[in-house]
Amino acid sequence: MAGEILSFGANCSAEFALRGRREKSVLVAGGAGFLGSHICARLIAAGRRVICVDNLLTGSLRNVSELANNPHFCFHLHDVINPLTIGEPISEIYNLACPASPEKYQRDPLHTFQTSVRGAENLLMLAQTKGARILQASTSEVYGDPEISPQPESYRGAVNTFGPRACYDEGKRAAETLFYEYSAFGGIEARVARIFNTYGPQMAHDDGRVVSNFIVQALMGRPITVYGDGSQTRSFCYVDDLVEGLMALMASPPDCRGPMNLGNPVEFSVRELAEKVLAKTGSRSAIVFRTLPTDDPRQRRPDISRAREKLGFDPKVGLDAGLDATIAYFSTVLGNAGDSIKQVV
Repeated sequence: MAGEILSFGANCSAEFALRGRREKSVLVAGGAGFLGSHICARLIAAGRRVICVDNLLTGSLRNVSELANNPHFCFHLHDVINPLTIGEPISEIYNLACPASPEKYQRDPLHTFQTSVRGAENLLMLAQTKGARILQASTSEVYGDPEISPQPESYRGAVNTFGPRACYDEGKRAAETLFYEYSAFGGIEARVARIFNTYGPQMAHDDGRVVSNFIVQALMGRPITVYGDGSQTRSFCYVDDLVEGLMALMASPPDCRGPMNLGNPVEFSVRELAEKVLAKTGSRSAIVFRTLPTDDPRQRRPDISRAREKLGFDPKVGLDAGLDATIAYFSTVLGNAGDSIKQVV
């Protein structure tokens, strides 16, 4: 699978590559995933040429299907744990290539860790070769189960290196170290975004994160599964706001090189989220409580002071409006008659 190219019409032809020598492309690793596909669409809408790279382990071609025939879009089927060769000039690289939900990144923890570390280094080497600016999609998970709230970038975290979430948490922390070293000693223009809980259309029905879980369960009339007593908190950022932050960070000046929190600082308990979803869907699903998973964080809330100052980043979409849009998306995906997920996905 590594290195194989899926061609959408003439988009990945020699002519496309030749044009690329006059106009540099943007590479989005993990571009067929939830967040990556939104980045691809926004870049295309802004008039950029996009090379989407994905191994389709958790991404889906459906997420980029509307871009397939666009002359400014090209898809490469490739796993970034293997070196990547691109024959045309590249100006920017977004590294979004890693499963982000615990359910999915724990299915193959070694591959998750390799994607975070080896994949990051392969993309950094590509950026070095091309003279491209590169942005790492890091995560709030680098803070572990935090002892302070909100979490500023200066907080070093409380992370378990020897547990089921470590493949992701520690993989992302190691990737940040690689970005620091390549920036400090390799001449790379690097940016690091610490992304807090993000949700919205194009999430997979089996994503495994709390917003999609609750919405799918409610729409299908299944019990709403809350882990722990539901008092643990999260801060939910709608995908459009997060994309604005990522693109602003990519375009930011050199004094933005350190890690930067991106997310919505408004905090909700998981129980509050479940109740909102039930009210908005009109579902009669019961809330059931299950044992809290190992190392599940009790609190998540970003301090976005630095992003506000440096980027003018200020999320606009509140949880109610964001849930309405996300519920509408899943209602369409699942079918108005409550069809089986397997029939429509």
